[in-house]
Amino acid sequence: MPEVFGPEVFKLRYARLMYLVYLCLADSLESETTMSAAAVTVTERAAARIAEIAAGEAVRGAALRVSVEGGGCSGFQYKFDMTGAVEPGDIVLEKAGARVLIDPVSLEYMAGAQIDFVDDLMGASFKITNPNAVASCGCGVSFTI
Repeated sequence: MPEVFGPEVFKLRYARLMYLVYLCLADSLESETTMSAAAVTVTERAAARIAEIAAGEAVRGAALRVSVEGGGCSGFQYKFDMTGAVEPGDIVLEKAGARVLIDPVSLEYMAGAQIDFVDDLMGASFKITNPNAVASCGCGVSFTI
């Protein structure tokens, strides 16, 4: 009988797999961290909202960190955090007083994406239009490559 794993075990194994992939690609990623910041774009609306949020943060120079993690309805999900720390290898996007940080592994999944801020009947949120995603969940946070 096959072994059955719950979602927590799956997430842990997936995180380990992604870490191994990162280690395997680390050398090539280090040389590619000079990838053009234009690989991901930030709209004026997103920049304005990020700047507004950052102004209310206790950390001076706060930036929006966007990352891709395993999980969600479709396999991968975007994670948004405010931080003041730029990690080695981060791509830093700056627009209209706002800063966005993307780590090299997440950048691989987000190449060519656009970060926008939408305020509609469903609520206000950051929305990523990702040309690499072949499917996405209705929430817009989860996607498949």
